[in-house]
Amino acid sequence: MSQLRVENVSKLFGGVHAVRDLTFEVPGGMVYSIIGPNGAGKTTLFNLITGLHAPSAGRIWFEDKDVTGLAPYVLARRGMSRTFQNLEIFTNMSALENVMIGRHLRCETSALAALFRLPGFVRHEAECRDRAFTLLDFVGVGRYADLSAAAMPYGALKRLEIARALAAEPRLLLLDEPAAGLNPTETVAINSLIRKVAESGVTVVLVEHDMRLVMDVSERILVLDHGTKLAEGSAAEVRANPDVVAAYLGHKGSVDA
Repeated sequence: MSQLRVENVSKLFGGVHAVRDLTFEVPGGMVYSIIGPNGAGKTTLFNLITGLHAPSAGRIWFEDKDVTGLAPYVLARRGMSRTFQNLEIFTNMSALENVMIGRHLRCETSALAALFRLPGFVRHEAECRDRAFTLLDFVGVGRYADLSAAAMPYGALKRLEIARALAAEPRLLLLDEPAAGLNPTETVAINSLIRKVAESGVTVVLVEHDMRLVMDVSERILVLDHGTKLAEGSAAEVRANPDVVAAYLGHKGSVDA
């Protein structure tokens, strides 16, 4: 069973084809990367998959169920989660509270129970807090648990956003440029974290510009160019593809990758 299947998907913004007749499939349990130049349609594709945009044509399947056009909160309940290219962190909350917010779908309670702090609410809140602590440790930022997110370094915030996405217990996690703005040491740490997430059983779909990270961590890569599929294959196949080299990597980029 494939974890994600995109069939002949297109997205028009006015007369501009951001994504055009795109088809690909992501088997469960792997790290699948999507690369391409700026404007290739990568983030638009993420927005289509996660319900922020509805496709102009085509269908999207998650675990063999048609989820085309479903709202993001419905997809989250079904087991799909994501991060964003630009950090979407609650800076007026602590790191722990940010992760607890991400876990609200799994913390069953009611407004009445919360108002009167009934025993069931207190129990669920404690369980939610414990799980949030565990996730902060998992991504390597446990020491910041009680610190305001506004006071955390940028690299730690990138990991915090991944922890919050994992709090919803997804089976499919989409990461939109998790290494953007990171220094080489932080990028290596994100590489290790992506592997760790995949090893835990979560399928990872990654959009990233850092080619060394992509080539190192990916089991399969999709290359987009102007919203269409340019190539798809293993890291070695993509690196050696002359169309990819000409359109995106260039000679130096291919050597670096």
